[in-house]
Amino acid sequence: MWRHGERCVIFAVATAALLAAAAATAAGRDDRQTYIVHMSHSGMPNDFVEHGEWYAASLQAVSEAATVLYTYDTLVHGYSARLTASACNKKLIGARFFLTGYEAAKGPVDTSKESRSPRDNDGHGTHTSSTAAGAAVQGADLLGYAAGTAKGMAPRARVATYKVCWVGGCFSSDILKAMEVAVTDGVDVLSLSLGGGTADYYRDSIAVGAFSAMEKGIFVSCSAGNAGPGAATLSNGAPWITTVGAGTIDRDFPAYVALGNGKNYTGVSLYSGKPLPTTPVPLIYAGNASNSSMGQLCMSGSLVPEKVAGKIVLCDRGTNARVQKGFIVKDAGGAGMILANTAANGEELVADAHILPGSGVGEKAGNAIRDYAMSDPKATASIVFAGTKVGIQPSPVVAAFSSRGPNTVTPSVLKPDIIAPGVNILAAWSGSVGPSGIAGDSRRVGFNIISGTSMSCPHVSGLAALLRAAHPEWSPAAIRSAMMTTAYTEYPNGNGILDVATGRPATPLDVGAGHVDPGKAVDPGLVYDIAAADYVDFLCALNYGPMQIATLTKRSADGCTANRTYAESALNYPSFAVTFPAGGGTVKHTRTVTNVGQPGTYRVTASAAAGGTPVAVSVEPSTLSFSKAGEKQSYTVSFTAPAKPSGTNGFGRLVWSSDHHVVASPIAATWN
Repeated sequence: MWRHGERCVIFAVATAALLAAAAATAAGRDDRQTYIVHMSHSGMPNDFVEHGEWYAASLQAVSEAATVLYTYDTLVHGYSARLTASACNKKLIGARFFLTGYEAAKGPVDTSKESRSPRDNDGHGTHTSSTAAGAAVQGADLLGYAAGTAKGMAPRARVATYKVCWVGGCFSSDILKAMEVAVTDGVDVLSLSLGGGTADYYRDSIAVGAFSAMEKGIFVSCSAGNAGPGAATLSNGAPWITTVGAGTIDRDFPAYVALGNGKNYTGVSLYSGKPLPTTPVPLIYAGNASNSSMGQLCMSGSLVPEKVAGKIVLCDRGTNARVQKGFIVKDAGGAGMILANTAANGEELVADAHILPGSGVGEKAGNAIRDYAMSDPKATASIVFAGTKVGIQPSPVVAAFSSRGPNTVTPSVLKPDIIAPGVNILAAWSGSVGPSGIAGDSRRVGFNIISGTSMSCPHVSGLAALLRAAHPEWSPAAIRSAMMTTAYTEYPNGNGILDVATGRPATPLDVGAGHVDPGKAVDPGLVYDIAAADYVDFLCALNYGPMQIATLTKRSADGCTANRTYAESALNYPSFAVTFPAGGGTVKHTRTVTNVGQPGTYRVTASAAAGGTPVAVSVEPSTLSFSKAGEKQSYTVSFTAPAKPSGTNGFGRLVWSSDHHVVASPIAATWN
């Protein structure tokens, strides 16, 4: 079973144009019309015995209230029903669910808690799919926050969803089957906002499914994971998968905390409800309002109502969900909550739709507020909610939760590949659950603001759909290369993108090639292409045996030639992961670039360093000239470094520049 931070669906993006409208039934008015829904008679999933059962399930997936008027089995195949226009459109062109593996291990799905259908009871799948390909919706907001027009990265693309996760988790057997069906359905992009753990690629179901998808020209993007900021925490690191980390955007939701001692601190919040009194409110630390040894975490049943009634409660972050702590404070009679980061989260601020007046603050502010609350028996505080602020700088910064490299399965492939917006992202939400995701939250919203690499992944998926539409001849590797080589690593002032976990410039182990730049990705100049056969050579370099390779390629004939030398460094990846022995030395990598722009001459610059020690980088040839599109040129890079202690890391950048294009690759060096 795959374990991950958030439940989700797999969804796929098709690049065909669409006609879609977002509409809802207005109060007191029936906006429904009768639609005839055509179904593929041969396309009924094996989960259903009769077509009528399948038709009813497909209808329930878009409207729980609607009923089938007629079924048609001779002149056409399908059914008719009365639906609103948000329920019947060409945006969502497929919705399937997969739970045979789950139910075999866990027993039947509890339909009182979740729908045994493609319907999204969790919100995660709605949010990710609309991020990738949602049509433009004016007047979008969450409880008044982030108001404006919302649309996905590829707003004219179509979406098919494949639900694989349930209350009890997600199973590899279901995930792999969903991927297989999506490929059979003919999708162009597979977006998987899920993952967990690492394994050799022939044992990794997502890697196995993604290999076959790649062979059929399907771009596969996956979340890197939310296990950061520690090193070597990412998943989905196969080189035929585009692995996506998360960064912030320049929008925030400040909630200011003012203490009775005159000190003020900035936090974040998406609370929208009755405000606190205008006069200061008594403040108490949860650890002093509990009979539990872990009372500071505001866990269920841990707070003493007599001690917190009418007060703002300071809770430490950790163990249970952030928003759940607010429910616990409210149930105990608390008036508000301040949620303090601990060392695990540092200064990263993630906004939440709290159920009571609440603000999340960083570790330093949390420590100061805690000291005040514990030292002054008459401590007071107030929280002021400042709404939506834009133009926040610096932006982006790498999210602390974003999982980091190196790639533990194949350190020779630098991961993550890229970062994209993944913090406080506004997108569509399911009407089945409140914005906090907590069962007791009765609020219902059309949009929600949440964070995670689950949110950054569909940004890249949607961009891949746009690139596929613009360049239908490009392979999945070419699309990824275009994103990576045009990504940016610096702010306009020339300073490097910061890592919020350290406050220092991020490295390629945090951001890969950098932050995706959609405008530049469509015209990268050069691409690093990789064919399926090249990946097989890479597997040979890993010393995979015939059966292990066949698990990925599905062909027993694929194997490794005994008298041929294979090298992991020969994979034509748009980045460089260089491994030196502890004693130093010279390592060579060879790459081939394909011209996808106008004729021109490119000249190279390259540098790298470990701390203050330079790593010598030489490129031969140092100039590449192209006379036509499709032309290929190869070059060799020699990396030379002195001895360093094992575990030392160094970083750099290799850039090919012409009059019209800049084609950049990150360098990460490690001494073993």
